[in-house]
Amino acid sequence: MTEKPSQNSASRSDASPSRSGAFDAAVDQRVQRFSESISFDRRLFRQDIAGSIAHARMLSDQGILTAEEADSIERTLGQIRDEIESGQFVFREELEDIHMNIEQALIDRIGDVGRKLHTGRSRNDQVSTDMRLWVRDAIDQLDAALEDLQRAFVGRCDLDRGVILPAYTHLQRAQPVLAAHYWLAYAEKFQRDRDRLADCRKRLNLCPLGTAALAGTSIDIDRENTANRLGFDGLVENSLDSSSDRDYLLETAFCLSTIAIHLSGWAEEWILWSTVEFDFISLPHEFCTGSSIMPQKINPDVLELTRGKSAPVVGSLQTLLLLTKGLPLAYNRDLQEDKRPMFVAVDTVSGCLECAIPLVKGARLKVDSIQRRLEKGFLDATTLMEYLIKRGIPQRKAHHLIGSLVKAATGKGCTLTELPLSDFRALDPGIDESVFDVLGCENAVAAFQSFGSTAPAYVASQVKSWKTRLNHV
Repeated sequence: MTEKPSQNSASRSDASPSRSGAFDAAVDQRVQRFSESISFDRRLFRQDIAGSIAHARMLSDQGILTAEEADSIERTLGQIRDEIESGQFVFREELEDIHMNIEQALIDRIGDVGRKLHTGRSRNDQVSTDMRLWVRDAIDQLDAALEDLQRAFVGRCDLDRGVILPAYTHLQRAQPVLAAHYWLAYAEKFQRDRDRLADCRKRLNLCPLGTAALAGTSIDIDRENTANRLGFDGLVENSLDSSSDRDYLLETAFCLSTIAIHLSGWAEEWILWSTVEFDFISLPHEFCTGSSIMPQKINPDVLELTRGKSAPVVGSLQTLLLLTKGLPLAYNRDLQEDKRPMFVAVDTVSGCLECAIPLVKGARLKVDSIQRRLEKGFLDATTLMEYLIKRGIPQRKAHHLIGSLVKAATGKGCTLTELPLSDFRALDPGIDESVFDVLGCENAVAAFQSFGSTAPAYVASQVKSWKTRLNHV
């Protein structure tokens, strides 16, 4: 008697090679659509193929595959890689992920030899290997972009040599600094970002391949062989930890979030600087947009988007933290969802850096506009206070006295430099004309002495040091 097809038979598929003979029913197509990851993890194809080739060569070295079988696997995987790169490869949703799509294509072409490839590994250690390789590549590319951005800032130091800017605290004018000092502040920020990435890279660059599903394998594999072939610095030493660990993604996402926040802060400053109210900087027009109704508008949209795009980067970190919270050892399918937030974070930061580098190079300080208003805001008040301290007046008393002078100058509508000498002698009868040597922004900048300050000699030394450090041309 012929069995009547079930009502849902048309919505089922038996195509997934990950389902063994233990199942008595095909996977429902709704589950297939719900659980597939090939729509986003296909970008791991280069790393997946590299890992498979290294694994096949190791199996050959161990006598588990013949040299001819390993050659066939490597050659065919290379063909598959070329087809994916050229857009000719057809991905199949029913095969779930990038691993099974590539493996099934291999089996379709070379039969049982392709079926031997998965010996001594699991998709659990395979996907962790792929992600570590992908993130390692991303870190290297991000580091190169950050270095280029540092070069752009350091390159501005010669362009803006001698220019003095008002520096702010609480968005109120505070003290004068050399423009080069300001540019080097960002070189420092992005160096910390690079250092964090480099430190993160050390921890992620351990090979999980061969730890298999969670307990290792009884097959006589050589994990150091595959680690060396893939450029890892060492091995993940605990198979349970290997299967579940996503710390390297959390750490990378944190590093990316910090980069995004640094870029957002820089973008916010330059958005302000480009306004009529500040009038500090002219942005390259190829990185600005217009208005659909107001013909005079030149909007800093790239900077605004850089500021806004920090949100999905930080959101990716939050997603990964919540994704991994409370997961028991070892692998859980939840971890399939680790890829999209990582891809979003890397893609977003990479895009921001790609625009930031030429924007920094192409912007121009509006020196005349800055100079016209530089003396507003009593930027030399702190240097004047320190002048009194050097004359033996306690800091707190000197602070109060200079505050009263600022109040007097404000009442007269003048700068500290424009006050008569008698107003200074009212503070200390011994004060002479030398007081004017520390007044005005140029004199105030020249008076700085401390390490790390905006002292011209120190800044010049730092510019030289950064050029050497970055091999700046």
